[in-house]
Amino acid sequence: MGSVLKKIRNVLNTKSGFFVLVLFCFWLKTYLTYQTKFNLGVSGSVQQILLMLNPLPIGILLFGIALYFRGRKSYWIMMIVSLLESMWLFANILYYREFSDFLSLGIIKSSGSVSNNLGLSIVEIIHPTDFLVFLDVIILGLLLVFKVIKVDRRRIRIRSAVLVSTLAVVLFGVNLSASEKNRPQLLTRTFDNNYIVKYLGINFYAGYNAYQTYKESSTRANASSSDLNEVLNYLKTNRAAANVSYYGKAKGKNVFIFHLESFQQFLINYKVNGQEVTPNVNKFYSDSNTLSFDNFFNQVGQGKTSDAETMLENSLFGLPSGSVMTSYGTSNTFQALPAMLDQKGYSTAAFHGDVGSFWNRNNTYKSWGYQYFFNDDYYKQKTNYSVGYGLKDKIFLKQATQYLEQLPQPFYAKLITVTNHYPYELDKENQSIQKTTTGDSTVDGYVQTAHYLDQAFGEFISYLKKSGLYDNSMIVVYGDHYGISNNHKKAIAQLLGKSSISSYDLAMFQKVPFMIHSNGLKGGVNHTYGGEIDVMPTLMDLLGLKNTDTIQLGNDLLSENRNQTVAFRNGDFVSPTYSKIGSKVYDSNGQVASNLTTEQKKSVDGMQARTNKVLSLSDKIVTGDLLRFYTPSGFKKVDKRQYSYKYSDGIKLLKKQQQTSKSSLIQQKGGHSTTDLFTTDAPELK
Repeated sequence: MGSVLKKIRNVLNTKSGFFVLVLFCFWLKTYLTYQTKFNLGVSGSVQQILLMLNPLPIGILLFGIALYFRGRKSYWIMMIVSLLESMWLFANILYYREFSDFLSLGIIKSSGSVSNNLGLSIVEIIHPTDFLVFLDVIILGLLLVFKVIKVDRRRIRIRSAVLVSTLAVVLFGVNLSASEKNRPQLLTRTFDNNYIVKYLGINFYAGYNAYQTYKESSTRANASSSDLNEVLNYLKTNRAAANVSYYGKAKGKNVFIFHLESFQQFLINYKVNGQEVTPNVNKFYSDSNTLSFDNFFNQVGQGKTSDAETMLENSLFGLPSGSVMTSYGTSNTFQALPAMLDQKGYSTAAFHGDVGSFWNRNNTYKSWGYQYFFNDDYYKQKTNYSVGYGLKDKIFLKQATQYLEQLPQPFYAKLITVTNHYPYELDKENQSIQKTTTGDSTVDGYVQTAHYLDQAFGEFISYLKKSGLYDNSMIVVYGDHYGISNNHKKAIAQLLGKSSISSYDLAMFQKVPFMIHSNGLKGGVNHTYGGEIDVMPTLMDLLGLKNTDTIQLGNDLLSENRNQTVAFRNGDFVSPTYSKIGSKVYDSNGQVASNLTTEQKKSVDGMQARTNKVLSLSDKIVTGDLLRFYTPSGFKKVDKRQYSYKYSDGIKLLKKQQQTSKSSLIQQKGGHSTTDLFTTDAPELK
């Protein structure tokens, strides 16, 4: 036994032996991380072999750099590479646990805009076993420090180092070829990062994503007006005509966009121990003057809430990685709904109880034509007023009324709630419903914060009725994205009352509420398939705004002959007939459609082609800043310099508009404030 250990130690005391040891540790922890920390959807022996293989090519290449150096320097390089790899794995483990996706350069670049208030989330996300990715670095470091493994100062021949690098390239070629055979057009068609990691590895994904980000940034410099021809040609044949029964029904009315954070459709009429989770939203949903859509899907990517806002107010998708608002919100030209309404005589304002820099809103909203942005600088703050990402909803909405009542009418007002945000924690005095009992700590608190949001929504609707705004407004209510990610399959199955769930079930779980209320509007539940990309054209038609030459990739949800293919950011799609999730096609009953006829296959291929087309066109518009080359008739390019969201400037503008316009709510009330009409049971305000 002793002689065996001595031989092993002698091998490890050589540079090549240490190289193999470091490489093995890197491969093992990466493979175990794939299997235990990510949900890559590996199936079949080929994919299992590729999953085992894919850490090696890039690993050999990176660690092999050390072989070109002699002495301690080569060992330092191997240890630094190992540490950086561990940090990259660790960061992705945390990010994936919350967002079911991998870190991208776009997300890292925007971290300064979105990282505030993440401390609580990170504490909730971390598991003790996550730190095991650093174990090999610590052990190997100690073995070197205490000279259990000695540094081999001999130089490895350059030819040997070159052979190692060549081996890495050959292995990657084998990896890529086998991957392409198992998943054709892996890098040209897929929008799902899970596929890239599953087949080619997390390190390749990092490099590929960096290349994609660079390509996007260079696209703008090389873009020209001729690039719009493809977009305009597509819109000529794919724009749905307005429904004459609804066109202009809300013309001249105030518009409220009420943002239900992380709110999913399954919450509608959902009960816990016989108690409704969202009674106020339920009542609003079933109102005779509310148009409710029960097949409305969130279509967000990595940008989450920012993607939802981008789609709602621009009818453009988010990016494959990162966020439109953080990457392009400051510099790009937009033709957003707030700007269009501003130019039609509307006051436009966004309300949010967090810092203005979150998701780069303080710059993006200027590009979108918002006259006002009432961020956290405008509200009274106390320690117990906030949770996670800003003011608690009841406190936020109560304070927002002081600015809402001063806006000249008609106005467009977007109110963004935050309390129903991951990690779904609420202080005991605000809890008024029991948790679910799935055993998943992330999921079980979700109904408590959703119930709190529902109460805040009920208080806000009550205020609108008391103040008189309810009768003269179109109130749009929507959920921005999922609250429970697909990583929580067991808990989701319990919530839905199923023994197990399929990929199709998870796709259907991406439904979020979308409701439009206006007095005199013929309501009811509309079963058309649609998503957030379709909101802007729907609202424009209801408001009677000319919408025949705008660049929008969505279609009016009320149009009688609209295409009902709903594109997801990862390239999947759903529709009333067929849905494609990953590599599988499902029929309308959620069953795998394995024996499609030629005609059916043609239909599915057409839906996939449409999905790919709208996603690629949206990316070209955004990354090339193509809207700078095109202006719809009657629209003026937004001058961002005319907007300032500083508290002093916002208050000054409100006072100025009070003098020039006599249409605000407070002026209609003879100068008497309506803030006391907002009643809340928030314990913090008692």
